[in-house]
Amino acid sequence: MVIERLIGNFKSFRKTYFDEQPDFFRDLVENGQHPEAMVIACSDSRINASIFGKAKPGELFIVRNVANLVPPYEPDGKRHGTSAAVEFAVRDLKVRHIVVLGHSHCGGIKFLCDGEQGDEKREFLEGWMSTVASALDDTLSGESRYRHVEREAVKVSLLNLMTFPWVAARVEAGDLELHGWLFDLVAGRLLTHTSKGWVQAD
Repeated sequence: MVIERLIGNFKSFRKTYFDEQPDFFRDLVENGQHPEAMVIACSDSRINASIFGKAKPGELFIVRNVANLVPPYEPDGKRHGTSAAVEFAVRDLKVRHIVVLGHSHCGGIKFLCDGEQGDEKREFLEGWMSTVASALDDTLSGESRYRHVEREAVKVSLLNLMTFPWVAARVEAGDLELHGWLFDLVAGRLLTHTSKGWVQAD
């Protein structure tokens, strides 16, 4: 059973970080977290930035949501989980990097491209995915369209980050860098978005 296995794995984690390195978490508790990077990743169970980045506890500030989206700046008093995480990372933790981490074969992007499938209407997914509706390209279809929109959605989220005034101010001051990454699940490759387009990082 998965729950029992997770509890068993926690025992190994506790042994490594509490029994064998008693000062590790004591320092994180007493001195707080000071991550240099924030990662905005997909909730997809196949995507884990901490694992493939081999990051230790305290190194990455991570927020996950469907399709790794960043909505535009909308301080309207409503519930904005991702925006709140961005604000905390930038204004309180003073991260120096924000990575929007997309991936291939994303279910959220497929939903955006294909629309509702079946009789049971989704109550939240359609509105959430409309955040990156501008990434759609109606000249493409099938897998080519999915792969294109996965990349374009990362770029839209990067643009949306710059609508947050305190993000833009730190970027313009040279204190914060924004990065677009895409993990190819089939090839096991990491792509980064540059001024020349998407290039292989590894």
